[in-house]
Amino acid sequence: MLSRGGQGNRHGRERRIAEFSVVQVPTSHFNVVLSAHQSFAMTEQRVSYTLDSTLETVDSAEQAASRIATEAGFDDDEVMRIAMAVREAAVNAVLHGNAYDPGKKVSLDFERTGGDLVITIRDQGKGLDLEKIPDPLAAENLLKTSGRGIFLIRSFMDEVHINPSLTGTEIKLIKHVPGTSGHVKEASQ
Repeated sequence: MLSRGGQGNRHGRERRIAEFSVVQVPTSHFNVVLSAHQSFAMTEQRVSYTLDSTLETVDSAEQAASRIATEAGFDDDEVMRIAMAVREAAVNAVLHGNAYDPGKKVSLDFERTGGDLVITIRDQGKGLDLEKIPDPLAAENLLKTSGRGIFLIRSFMDEVHINPSLTGTEIKLIKHVPGTSGHVKEASQ
């Protein structure tokens, strides 16, 4: 379990904000077992977190994304983009999906598949109507202080797949890992 950096609440007890598990996926080249204190090796592995529906867990999701992206070999700018995309998706899951319902959880999975880092965030809400997401670049939305999360996520990641259902929404964020074959981005001039 993850807890807030050893900080107790006003009664001196630590508050649980997330649980996680590491699933080892067998590969022909690697046989790595991880614990909560070891780093995440970017092989064919999956790390899963179950988060409470609070904004405190959003910080945990962002920190996990930053750590895993760094260990996958992304540069500082890409790590920031990946962490921000995960933060935005986690905020949407907690706020819009689960509506802060303490009985509902958010699941967060990080997985290395081939040359990709695949991040999946699932809520237990009523589902998202993709047609009702406003365009943040429309004139009537330019000065609004919210409504840019999906836009930012799409701009920071290589691929974004949103799968709404009656039992929640799943958003899959994909970033191509640097140095892997098949995913070469053109350098900006």
